[in-house]
Amino acid sequence: MTVLTPRPTSRDLVRSVVVAVLAVLQIVVSAFGGQDIGTVARQYDTPLLAAGWAFSIWGLIYLGFLAYAIFALLPSQRGREIHRRCGWWLAVSAVANPLWIVAFGNDNPLAAQILLIALTVVLGVVFGRLSREPAQNRLERIVFRLPVSIYTGWVSVAVVLGTLATGVWAGIPGDGVLAQVAAVVVLAALIVVVLSVVSSATGIAGFAGAVAWALAGIATNDRPVAVTLVAVIALLTVLVTAVRRITRSVQPGLVALG
Repeated sequence: MTVLTPRPTSRDLVRSVVVAVLAVLQIVVSAFGGQDIGTVARQYDTPLLAAGWAFSIWGLIYLGFLAYAIFALLPSQRGREIHRRCGWWLAVSAVANPLWIVAFGNDNPLAAQILLIALTVVLGVVFGRLSREPAQNRLERIVFRLPVSIYTGWVSVAVVLGTLATGVWAGIPGDGVLAQVAAVVVLAALIVVVLSVVSSATGIAGFAGAVAWALAGIATNDRPVAVTLVAVIALLTVLVTAVRRITRSVQPGLVALG
């Protein structure tokens, strides 16, 4: 069956160029926007702080976003409805992200957290829209669906970690029994949401993988025993749920990569 793509308009070109420029801007700001994200995060230690190596996923996220931006610039892609429905939302995410980097990298956790919440909402919208429409081909899965899935999964955990860090910045104790109990409860609630997504959406491989990466970062960062145990159980549960759903599906490619 031939898929007809609407003829690109000048608005499509503007949108694609804006996204591409912002994709490059993200990379530049991540390099020069302030202190390293992991370094600042350690200043607001909480039971859910991830190990420093976990933050290296941002490099993969920025490269994935750049790959998407180049893909969306192609004449054969610019006029597609999926880019029209998602492109401006991703442009907004590429504005929120550098602002978040600057805010957090310059020690303003409250502003950074507000921006991170906005970023999570925007990516959730895009992920949801992509989940309702299958990709046209393997290239789209790799350079569009997968990067968005990874980004959404990581930010879904990061926004929770950021909330706890903002609480420490505001004066709420980040250690002690109450802090550990709160961390376990918050982590359990997060995993309920994550499992709901993994059990119902499409394109879940990147999402589940990024969440598992974040949980591994928490589990290996010398956290309290209870938090480490819950993080390990959550990590295994997310991975097993994702793998079982993908392997048991009649359309494993769709479930895994969209």
